[in-house]
Amino acid sequence: MRLRPALALVLVGATAPIALVPADAARAAPAPAPAAEAPAKPATAPVVLANHRAVYDLSLASSGGTRAVDSARGRIALDFKGDACQGYTMQTRQVTVLESSETGSRTSDLRNTTFEGGDGHEFRFRTASATNGTPSPTVDGNATTEGSAFKVRLKEPKRDQFGEGGPVLFPSLHMRRLIEAARAGETTLSAKVFDGSDDGRKVYDTLAVIGRPGTGPTQASGSERDKPLREGALASVQRWPVTLSYFTQGRGERTPIYTLSFDLYDNGVSGALKLDYGDFAILGDLTRLDLDKGADKPCRP
Repeated sequence: MRLRPALALVLVGATAPIALVPADAARAAPAPAPAAEAPAKPATAPVVLANHRAVYDLSLASSGGTRAVDSARGRIALDFKGDACQGYTMQTRQVTVLESSETGSRTSDLRNTTFEGGDGHEFRFRTASATNGTPSPTVDGNATTEGSAFKVRLKEPKRDQFGEGGPVLFPSLHMRRLIEAARAGETTLSAKVFDGSDDGRKVYDTLAVIGRPGTGPTQASGSERDKPLREGALASVQRWPVTLSYFTQGRGERTPIYTLSFDLYDNGVSGALKLDYGDFAILGDLTRLDLDKGADKPCRP
């Protein structure tokens, strides 16, 4: 499984949000329709994703079940920049250490670089990773989408290509659709998403549940968590609590591979990050946030 940054995770994509241990999710959830994407109502202003650099410190939130871990620590560092005219680039590094009395220590080090066209039709990705110091094969490729046509061409680990029915969203476009849906008062968004993760061949069904908007102190108020959001320029920016579940493709009721919950800000920055793998969950504490204030204006593609 991959621990995605807030999509963006941006995780999250991208979050944000990388390869660690597979774990069944703790609960089943209604799965989204595999080819359906809930259209968002038109927003009164275009969504402008903030150019920013962010650091999240990772810690264990909870653990239990057959694949429980005793402790978790690590860090996600990301650099996101671009706009709807020039496209979006994101560089991410994530180091995670899991400790288990049964399997010992496992250190995952992942470096990921992506570029996404401003119109959401082009996506390039490259991922290098290592586990306990042993490198894994590099994943390098590009993907395109046009209407119902979705194609991926891989350069590494070996040359290959495949396609399937769409529509499929890339991470930055998915983030913009989430914000558009939240602004319009939508409570759910279902979409197919491709982010080049794992072996570069995975398209996920996703279901986002969007809560009520808010401003002011985040969910972490009263603690030292997400301090740059509580005291910085985003303290008065509108945000929504979002729970985003990832599923393998299929039909009917399925168990999510993992669930990402976070506070989604109107400019695409994420806080109150939690990644739930069922048998264990990890918190992401935003300890540093640098905003590029010169790149917060909409452009004309």
